Amino acid sequence: MKAKELSQGANASFGDELVASLTEGVAILRGELPPARFHPAPITVNVRAIRKQFGLTQSEFARQFGFGLATVRDWEQGRYQPDQAARSYLLVIEREPEVVPRALQAAAA
Repeated sequence: MKAKELSQGANASFGDELVASLTEGVAILRGELPPARFHPAPITVNVRAIRKQFGLTQSEFARQFGFGLATVRDWEQGRYQPDQAARSYLLVIEREPEVVPRALQAAAA
């Protein structure tokens, strides 16, 4: 049983979660469970280059992909850096742009 399954109860204590995590780790070491895969987002992304790849204005890019216009401006002007989730999303936009509208439309349905 995976740690996530063991610790999903509302009353799970830290100790329960720790035991579940260790149990899962032992199962992975024994080959009984596959190890989880983690693919970290890139450290930096060039938001302006991604936007220009599509020939969109900041406003169009923000609207099409669900960002705030001020956020896109701040990223492009270097005032702020996108967090890990935004960097991951921007990477998908850059490399697999056709899946984004499908995913967003499916989520809205």
